[in-house]
Amino acid sequence: MTAVHDAGPAPLQLAAPWGGTGWVSDLGGPVHWVDYGGPEADDATQGVPVVMVHGLGGSHLNWVGLAPELSEHHHVYAVDQAGFGLTPGTPQSSSVHANADLVARFIREVVGSPVVLVGNSMGGMVSLLLAAAHPELVAGLVLVDPSLPVPRVRPDLAVSATFLVYATPFLGERYLALMTSRLTDRQRVQGVVNLCFADPSRANAQVVDAGVVLAAHRRGVPAQEAAFLGAARSLMKVLANPRRYHSLIRGIDRPVLLVHGERDRLVPVAAARAVAAQNPTWTTRFLPGVGHTPQLEVPAEVLASVGPWLAAHDLTHRASRTALP
Repeated sequence: MTAVHDAGPAPLQLAAPWGGTGWVSDLGGPVHWVDYGGPEADDATQGVPVVMVHGLGGSHLNWVGLAPELSEHHHVYAVDQAGFGLTPGTPQSSSVHANADLVARFIREVVGSPVVLVGNSMGGMVSLLLAAAHPELVAGLVLVDPSLPVPRVRPDLAVSATFLVYATPFLGERYLALMTSRLTDRQRVQGVVNLCFADPSRANAQVVDAGVVLAAHRRGVPAQEAAFLGAARSLMKVLANPRRYHSLIRGIDRPVLLVHGERDRLVPVAAARAVAAQNPTWTTRFLPGVGHTPQLEVPAEVLASVGPWLAAHDLTHRASRTALP
């Protein structure tokens, strides 16, 4: 583990079955992160560190299917963004821009060298914002079904209606409070699986059980619904200005791997294909029959793309690592 003087053990060790150890650091407030370790410090095969960034409503548990294998050659970390998992937040601190700043601070103060960012959904947007603002912190980007502007295609009506509710003041707050009171923790977790998986039967039962424990814990977290809505509304604000967002994306000068499920209900594959066409230097992989969270639904297929891409861009050797100033 990287030595961090203010890191203390996390109150829940939900990633332990997958080899992760949870810590809480003071990075302008308590931030939970999971350390999956990596090769020994003097191992010449150790590659660039990997930092994993979950999506809206997600947590560090979103990465348990990838982290253990990646940690064979990279020091791997998974961060809970402000307002999610075991990191508290407010509507302001949970915005995508604030979370980009939080992850940047994590890289500087905990990791200490440039990283490969692996981001899913909102975490993909946060990773792009971070790479644009702090390119010195980023050696490469793996975007897994990132939040992207949606072209003129027929939307998923249920998803569109839900996000319209989130965007509406008072109505969004009432809706989330109602869902929290009416649904059990397992029903809430299963609902996310049903939305994010093309085939919910692929969900790992152990991961679902850990998610239920986390959901029960979060019932005692103050203002969790407000933090969620703050993040969702900030995400929608970025998407509402597609020209500016596309310009920011085109300005990224780091290697990028885009992995996208072709049956994603939240970010249609047409959005990923459009961005890939605008950025021909990217490596792209589209996964038939897969939904919004391929790293959970088909982790082996995602790893089959990530491993060779890391090697192709010389991100798997110590010589490619540099310390931050």
